Amino acid sequence: MHSLAPQIMLITILSLVVVSDALASRLKIPSVFLLLSGSYLVYTYFKAAVPIDMVEHFDTIILFCIPLIFMGDALHLHFSDIKKHGWSIFYLAVVAVALSIAIGASLSYFGVFAGLGIGAYVSLFAINMATDAVSVQSVLSRFEGISHDIKVLIEGESLGNDATAVIAFFFIGLPWMMQGEIDAAHAASEALRVFVVSMGMGLALGYAFYMLMKLFSDRRGEFFAFIVEGYAAYLLGEEMHVSGILTLITAIVATKAWIDMDMQTEEESLGGRRKSFFRSVRFANVLATTRERLEYIYEMAKEFGYIAAVMIFFVLAEMVDFGKLWEYRSEILIMFGATTLIRALSMAKFLFFGKTIDSIRPVDAEGWFILTFSGMKGALSIILVHMIPASFEYKELFEAVTTGVVILSIFVYGTVLWSYFTFFKKEKKTKLFVH
Repeated sequence: MHSLAPQIMLITILSLVVVSDALASRLKIPSVFLLLSGSYLVYTYFKAAVPIDMVEHFDTIILFCIPLIFMGDALHLHFSDIKKHGWSIFYLAVVAVALSIAIGASLSYFGVFAGLGIGAYVSLFAINMATDAVSVQSVLSRFEGISHDIKVLIEGESLGNDATAVIAFFFIGLPWMMQGEIDAAHAASEALRVFVVSMGMGLALGYAFYMLMKLFSDRRGEFFAFIVEGYAAYLLGEEMHVSGILTLITAIVATKAWIDMDMQTEEESLGGRRKSFFRSVRFANVLATTRERLEYIYEMAKEFGYIAAVMIFFVLAEMVDFGKLWEYRSEILIMFGATTLIRALSMAKFLFFGKTIDSIRPVDAEGWFILTFSGMKGALSIILVHMIPASFEYKELFEAVTTGVVILSIFVYGTVLWSYFTFFKKEKKTKLFVH
């Protein structure tokens, strides 16, 4: 008799997504709270509902989940928003993350975590500074008081932040941690190479799929094309030994940006504006999709992201050992407090220094507050900590700390934002940027 495990898993995952969404709508709370809690309860107390060994098949789960997790957020970025907030997103996704990891690594001089070398600190903070696209989107979607511009910054950061954290972990932190030393110049040049090559391949693949999508015009085909593009970009990046995640994000964002430009061109053409040479080269008069079909693609991508998140949460449930969490409670609280403080300081640039830099728009105190507490951790942190070799002496510490920080960030940050918008912020819309 053939195994029914895949069918049972699919039923379990879809049921969790449907029930969590329904309850979240009724209770007016972020669905990620229920997804995380439900995944743990099902995995722990109803083993028959999860008949696949999540740890044994972890590599397969990662390959399946990563493109789905990042695709939804990437599709939400509009070309006009990228032009408007490009430097701000770059600061959040690259500069702020790099500085945050550096600040975290400097704690090694104070011996905060006994026995860890500076390379281990770099790895630990790279893992725990990576935000989670699905968790952030789940929380923000429940609140109507957040301006579009702030959402753009948060979504853009949750994408680029992850790519930066992955490069810092795999090409700097992990080698340094495992070897005990590292050639700083070589590590920096290697990280730069990965960044440039990943983005270059992503742009090329993004353009190829953008042109391909001009050949058909149905929403299902377009949605599947984005899925194929996501998986192809990730696999290409990994096979070329660069960043699959950055290649994936760049490809999807690039395809979406050219689609947005086509739509803008179409609207301008109706107003009598002449087309440029570059618009002719990309056949801008042939639309890859329409705004109506894009809405369908957005919704489907979001649902597929939730499915992937549930699978990752099952892996997290396997990692949850309350005995170990209690044993490492001090380290967990220190890491959670440190990452929260570092994030608050990095977001403060928008509040205190944004007015001095024309390319970065300043926000008010409320905007800083929302940016600070939108840094939920999740799938990527779990994936990265699993990538640490079993031979590493402090892997148990890393797993316990990361598990604790993921759980605390989702529930504490999410509850803080939920409480603020439920009990203190009554307006439907607010302008959080300072002009």
